[in-house]
This record gives sequence, C-alpha cells and structure tokens, in this order.
Amino acid sequence: EAQLVESGGSLVRPGGSLRLSCTASGFGFQHYDMIWVRQAPGGKNFEWISFSNSLDGSSFYVDSVKGRFTVSRDNARNTLYLHMNSLKTEDTALYICATSRLPLSTLIRRGPLPLTESDFGYWGQGTQVTVSS
Repeated sequence: EAQLVESGGSLVRPGGSLRLSCTASGFGFQHYDMIWVRQAPGGKNFEWISFSNSLDGSSFYVDSVKGRFTVSRDNARNTLYLHMNSLKTEDTALYICATSRLPLSTLIRRGPLPLTESDFGYWGQGTQVTVSS
C-alpha cells in the first residue's frame, strides 16, 4: 500500500525555521515528481508551493515562498524535505506532500489557482505548521 507520512510541523515564532519531512513507502518514490502543498486553517483548497523533479532533482517554488523555502529529496531514504526559513504568520497551514499528476508546466500555468485531491496521485495526512508570536 502506497503511503506518505509527513512530520516536523510545530509552533514557531515569526522569523523562525523548520524542516518538514515526508517519508514514502509502498511505491517507487524515486520515479515520482513530488509537490508540497498547504491548506490554510479552515480552508478546503490546496496551495501548491514547491515542485521536485524526479529526473534531475531540480525544484521550483511559487513566489510566496521563493527564497525562503527549499525542497530536497533523498531517494535512498525515500524522503522529501521542506526547509522553511524566515517563516511568516501567513505560512500557518497544514503542509502536505503529494505525488503530482500535473507536470510542472501545467502547475505554473495554473498560477495561484488551488489544487484539488484529483491533482494528486498519492498524498499524506499532513503536518501542522503554526507561525505565531
């Protein structure tokens, strides 16, 4: 059974840092493009924030996190990471990792339009990040 399990979320002050992890099992993680998405408190939609290419490990970020967040992957450990720096209160959300059904070009064209679960292949339950003083 395919599974994604996120961890590392917590309460952090503005300006702080966190590292989220997403561990995969039950499928060939190294062959899948991976995305991090987030769901704001009380929201139903998913904002995609980063993309990790399975072929060359390259990454892409939306403007709201560019320069502050870095995604990396360790295929030997079947794990995707999200390094989050200079956190802001507006980063408060449930952070979810997922395999992407959409290529990067489509994600970019969609811009700020939210994703739905139909855009994911596999996804986890998420880890909560709360940024507050």
